[in-house]
Formats: sequence, structure tokens, C-alpha cells
Amino acid sequence: MPAPRPAVGHLLTLGAAGVFAINGTVSTLALQAGIAPTRLTALRCTGAAIALLLALAVVAPRRLRLRRQDVPLVALLGVVGIAATQFLFYTAIDDRLPVGIALVFEMTAPVFIALYVWLVRREQVRNRLWWALALSLSGLVLVAEVWSGGGSLDPLGVAVALAAAICLATYYLVGERSAADLDPMAVTAWSFAAAAVFWGIVAPWWQFDAGVLTEEVPVSLGTAQLPLWVLVGWIAVLGAALPFWLSLAALRHLPPTTAGIVATAEPVLASIVAWLWVEQVLTPWQVAGGAVVLTGIVLAQTARPAAPAPVPETVPS
Repeated sequence: MPAPRPAVGHLLTLGAAGVFAINGTVSTLALQAGIAPTRLTALRCTGAAIALLLALAVVAPRRLRLRRQDVPLVALLGVVGIAATQFLFYTAIDDRLPVGIALVFEMTAPVFIALYVWLVRREQVRNRLWWALALSLSGLVLVAEVWSGGGSLDPLGVAVALAAAICLATYYLVGERSAADLDPMAVTAWSFAAAAVFWGIVAPWWQFDAGVLTEEVPVSLGTAQLPLWVLVGWIAVLGAALPFWLSLAALRHLPPTTAGIVATAEPVLASIVAWLWVEQVLTPWQVAGGAVVLTGIVLAQTARPAAPAPVPETVPS
């Protein structure tokens, strides 16, 4: 194994965060084109599964081996951690929340993890957990602008974004069990496959009119239009498979906690992309609240002494 290079790890993690950030706006455009969150999630999971499984089959087929006793764990990762998290995120940004705000809510997952291991597993946590909780709650109050007629954000959007955070926390916690003896890339590939199978059952493919993928849709760049399949292809391959590979490659050079902290750049980058591309403007209070929440997330990431590495470190949004 080559010696770890922290600078490379930081660049890889930031690269993954950047691609995920762009993917949020691309996903928004696909949703605005009329494709349902359920179908977009199914297409993304299926496309990413095919890309990851094919890549491993060509490059390192032995890494695809999966023991029978690991199938339930991988299925849980796929259904809850990937299928549910992505569907809830897409529901949140489907004309309900700005992309950056939805990500701020979703990325509170480390706070839920720290509370879970303290309350349920009875693990010792650092006192900074309480600062993390206080900052996150205070920041979310600012983000939601609760003083503005009961809140400036869509209540359902907030609810599903927080549900996505809980699903993401579950993904990390279940992933810790596989960290010790399973190949992270194989777990990722098979988890996406499990998510694809789940959506194939919940939203059967024969009910989907694939002809809509050939329709030209606006991409908010002047009068430019692209076939919908181009957006979906980006979402599946460049918005899921590629950033996952970057995130996993970064873990060869950075501790998981450090990578998780660097990854908090994602909602910041996503907000900038959405502002420049589709003119999603955040208020000063929301920007300040997001900064407070991200500070709380960083504290929560470091609240557990010698915390095991989740596999993989991030879930595509």
C-alpha cells in the first residue's frame, strides 16, 4: 500500500463534495422536467449499480464476492441507506426546499449518530456532543426562520429532509458492522444493487414510459435544452458512482472523521451551484444558520472517541 498523502485525500474528498453538489442542481432540473422522485431514485440507483458492478467485474472481479450471511446487512444498507435516503432527498428538493438547505438538514446525521451511540449503545462520548446538539438545533431554527409566520420553509420538505438524515445515520451505523471484514467498494456496489431491486419492486419498470427520457428539457442556461436521458445519466454515473469512488479513494489518505468534516463543504458548494445555475437564493439568516449547523456537525463528527469507519463514508445526495 502506498503511503497516505493527506493532501490527496483532501482533494479527493472535496472533488466528491463538488460533484455531489452539482448533482443536486442537475437532479432539481430533472425533477422540474416532470420525472417523479420515485422514478428518478430508481434510475439513479440502477444506473449507479450497473456502473459500479461493471467496473469491479472488469478491474477486480474477486472483490465482488459476498458471503451469504452478509446479504441481509447489504440489503439493509441498500434499502434504508441508499433507496430511502435518496428518495427523501429528492422529495425535499422537488419544489419544496433549496438544494443547499435540504443538504444542511440531511447532513445532521452525525448528530443523530452521536446521540444514538450515547443513549442506546451506552458508548462514552465527549462533552462536545452537547455543543454539537445546541448548535445544530439553533442553526436549524435560523435556517427555517421560524419567526417568519411559523417558518419560511415548506413543513413537508423539512420533515422529509430530517427523515433523510435519520436514514443516513442508520446507513452509517449499519455500515460500521461491515467495516472490519468487507470490501468497501463491494459493499457500495451491492448496496446500490439492493436499492435498484427494491425500487424495481416498488416502482415496476413496466409502468415506466422510457420514451420520456428522449424529451428535450430546459437546463436553465439561456435557451439550451438537453434530452432528459443526459441528465439522468449524469445523476447515475457522474452524480453517484464517480463521487462514491472519490470518497472511498480518499479514505486511503484520510481518517474517516477528517474526511467527514471536509465533506461538510458539500452544502456550501451546492448552495453556490444552485445560486449560479438556477438562481436559488438563500436569505442572510439561512446562510448564517447553515454555518452554525455545519459547525455543530463538525463537533458531532468528533464526539465519539476512536469511532469506527462507516462504509462508505458518504451517501450521494
